[in-house]
Amino acid sequence: MVVIVFRSRLRPENAEEFGELAARMPTLAREMPGFLSYDTYLSEGGERASVIAFESAEHLRAWREHPEHAEAMRIGRERYYREYHLLVADPQRESHFRYEA
Repeated sequence: MVVIVFRSRLRPENAEEFGELAARMPTLAREMPGFLSYDTYLSEGGERASVIAFESAEHLRAWREHPEHAEAMRIGRERYYREYHLLVADPQRESHFRYEA
């Protein structure tokens, strides 16, 4: 598994129009081979964090190189993001717990 953590802050002047592009990316990612999950969170301070997982580095590469995603990344840098930080990690350890009554 490969996990991506994408943290970002938007430019205030374009934040409202960002929604359509942001909504399309999880839909597109779910169509990719090797897709595992895609969750996005918004902090009270305005930072967005997306946590995305794919089965392998090869699947992640296909996602990164998908033409629509590549275009969204370009537009994001040019128009929407004030800043972002991307982290790609191979988990060293994994643990699960589920409570069932």
